[in-house]
Amino acid sequence: MASSLTKDSVRPGTPGSGKTFFGHPRGLATLFMTEMWERFSYYGMKALLPLYLVAPGGLHLSAATATAIYSVYLSLVYLLALPGGWFADRVLGPRKTVAVAGAVIMLGHLTLALPNAGTFYAGLGLVAIGSGLLKANISTMVGHLYDGPDDPRRDGGFTVFYIGINLGAFAAPLVIGTVGENVNWHLGFALAALGMALGLAQFLLGSRHLDARSDVVPTPMSAAEKAATLRKSALWAAVAVVFYAVVGFSGHYTLNWLLVPITLAGLIIPVMVIARIKRDRELDRTEQSKMSAYIWFFVAAAVFWMIYDQGGSTVSLFAEASAKNTVFGWEFPVSWYQSVNPVMIMALAPVFAWAWLALARRGKEPSTAVKFAMGLVLIGASFFLFLAPLAIADGGHKAAALWLVGIYFVQTVGELTLSPVGLSVTTKMAPAKYASQMMGVWFLAVTAGDATTGLLSIAGVDLNRTGIVALEAVLAVVAGAAVWMYRRKVRELMGDVH
Repeated sequence: MASSLTKDSVRPGTPGSGKTFFGHPRGLATLFMTEMWERFSYYGMKALLPLYLVAPGGLHLSAATATAIYSVYLSLVYLLALPGGWFADRVLGPRKTVAVAGAVIMLGHLTLALPNAGTFYAGLGLVAIGSGLLKANISTMVGHLYDGPDDPRRDGGFTVFYIGINLGAFAAPLVIGTVGENVNWHLGFALAALGMALGLAQFLLGSRHLDARSDVVPTPMSAAEKAATLRKSALWAAVAVVFYAVVGFSGHYTLNWLLVPITLAGLIIPVMVIARIKRDRELDRTEQSKMSAYIWFFVAAAVFWMIYDQGGSTVSLFAEASAKNTVFGWEFPVSWYQSVNPVMIMALAPVFAWAWLALARRGKEPSTAVKFAMGLVLIGASFFLFLAPLAIADGGHKAAALWLVGIYFVQTVGELTLSPVGLSVTTKMAPAKYASQMMGVWFLAVTAGDATTGLLSIAGVDLNRTGIVALEAVLAVVAGAAVWMYRRKVRELMGDVH
């Protein structure tokens, strides 16, 4: 599959010479296609998930419960990225971990495809576990293909890889969403499993082109450490089984017994991880200062993702119930809205990259703090825009599809202002001791944001109410204003990081 996309190297004798993938090492084709198919399966299932949860032919849950499940699921995916990276570093190495992750994700989608409500949550759990294992490691293997950070092809390679992510995310709702909504929900989930199967097959067949470092376990566990870890894991698993057995047999079990602990973990663990790093006495004064600055960015990102990820739940459920989902009189599936963001990302990302460079040449590029402030104001503006279709629906009419497209457009611009910058500043400000863990810490901001949404939904807050949407919009704008007001203080704490 990947070989058809390769061509002869124009620089024989350079690393990765011979057959290349658009001038990059052939292993990039393997990882590009694997990630594209994995994202196809993930975003396809994600587009269907909230709709299936509320549909009469699905689980027929309330919108609040559906939003809670969706948010908790997303928070769990990003929460598990941290142990996913640890598992590769200590147990299997990146390549084998990704292979296991692909198999677990495929099994999860197959479980979702079963017409049995009892296995549905098990399927979600498997997809979350597999996604956490994969997310933390496949990007690491892209980096392995190049000769260190100074390889001139490195940034271009990650750009090509990023295109694969968005191609899969764009196509998934159009294919999986259409089949799931218009033919059969479980057939849609089965298509997600097929997508992951194709990605896994591609990975296994093309793994010979990956760098040898992808097979290395960087810090393998000793036999004693493995035994201790297994004992602790077995103990906690036994405690969980006994606890839920008692709750279940006593007749008190409800879905909240599962959702609330996961949601609280999604809020508590990020705080504990950040606090542990901040209190580490081995960090010097400069590293401590940078971590103080990073807390500003972390909290800002959590607020951003809390609102942004509601594009797949709150906004999607509004579209299903109260929008006129038509173009020139032709009705399209609600899940298609989830293709708006990736296609806009592919169109606008090069524009933003050019704009930042152009401003930098003139000495006018906004600082990281200002970019974060812009992202927060934009995500708040997207929910201020959301108030218009909500008002139309309150008046007993269906809101036009363009209102929702506008919301996704503003959110995408906000994402491009904040997300790539956040990834970059995370690598720049990471203390040396935590260099390999900080990307997982960045993902915990997503966990905290989605867990907050989940907790609000579990508490019975109707996130589609005008007052709640306005309150969230104001929160984001106020947070953006706070970051902007303290931008010089944050800049001082960042030290030599620009």
